[in-house]
Amino acid sequence: MEELFERIRQYVDGHHDEMLALWEEMVNTESGSRQLEGVAAMDDILRRELESVGAKVRVLPVENAGGVLVAEWNSGSPKAPLLFIGHVDTVFKEGTAEDNPFRIDEQGRAHGPGVLDMKAGLVIAVHAIKALAAAGFTGRPVKCVFAGDEENLHMLSNAKQVMTEEIKGAAAAFNFETGFPDNRLVVGRKGGGPVSLTVHGVSAHSGNAPEKGRSAVLEAAHKIVALEACNDISRGKLINCGKITGGIGENTIPDLCTISIGVRFPSTEIKNEILDALEQAASHSTVPDTWAELDTSRLMECMDTTDGVMALFRHIQRTAVRCGMDEPGCFQVGGLSDSGITVACGIPTVCAMGVRGEGNHTPTEYAEVESLFERCILAACAAGSLEDGFTEQ
Repeated sequence: MEELFERIRQYVDGHHDEMLALWEEMVNTESGSRQLEGVAAMDDILRRELESVGAKVRVLPVENAGGVLVAEWNSGSPKAPLLFIGHVDTVFKEGTAEDNPFRIDEQGRAHGPGVLDMKAGLVIAVHAIKALAAAGFTGRPVKCVFAGDEENLHMLSNAKQVMTEEIKGAAAAFNFETGFPDNRLVVGRKGGGPVSLTVHGVSAHSGNAPEKGRSAVLEAAHKIVALEACNDISRGKLINCGKITGGIGENTIPDLCTISIGVRFPSTEIKNEILDALEQAASHSTVPDTWAELDTSRLMECMDTTDGVMALFRHIQRTAVRCGMDEPGCFQVGGLSDSGITVACGIPTVCAMGVRGEGNHTPTEYAEVESLFERCILAACAAGSLEDGFTEQ
């Protein structure tokens, strides 16, 4: 195995300039979640790079968003594939790259929109596959699944369903989301997102016939009190009724009111508690003749810290030591990612395999250049030795 590791290191060490050039090309290719042409351009770049190493690439269309790129390398192997997952979109507005293009400063930090989140992770994933190919590895397939609208939580599309179908049967997954300066990897993430609860009532003139009305706003108020009472912040359980929209004026009994709710949960158990509370609020009415519609379709799954997740992390941790790198730690974070989808499907996943840096989603976002090469070596070596110390779940 050490011979494989050395061949991988030799490949990465000999391709620094190529990796940096690809990073620059990606960062300067604007691909905000709603910039569909930019997302498609990113997919074209990835197709070019992955097909050059023999991967079979397809872009699956999704509703109202850029497609999901799927690439399969070494698909002739009979073993279950290892997933490389990530996203090609960023949060930045059109024109940002003109004002803040890719560049590397004197401290060895790279700058530019999406330089950390997560164009660098895509470079790592691509070159990890190229390193495995150059090293002669054929032991396991690698399958890339890269979304085009992760930054808006797939709220307008069916990308989650498309991705769920594509990841079935995988042995494990590396998510190349942004790394952290202290070298820790992510083994757990909260789930959550926006929920909509729309209350319907009966409108009436509040002066002439108030008795005929059934206030949707009043019913919404009862539901808000009930839902907020379910919060348990010490357990990470949050139901935040953050916005209310309803009624047309003080002289009309309102027949419609929408509650915009933000929820967060650290585990599937607490997620189910929240869903039960929401469904109870939707089905139960205090004001007669009112009813409600609940929409939870935009929720993102949490990344549970399962035994499989920790076994995969320990494999990566041991691999880092064998490669002469600092031993990475692990932790759980509040931010959402597509790792929740893979873990919910029973696939052990380690997240934050991308470059180290800080400032996600801000103009001051930066990435440590040396970590691009280090994380590429780590990912390729961990992928190439997956059966050494990791039991498929």
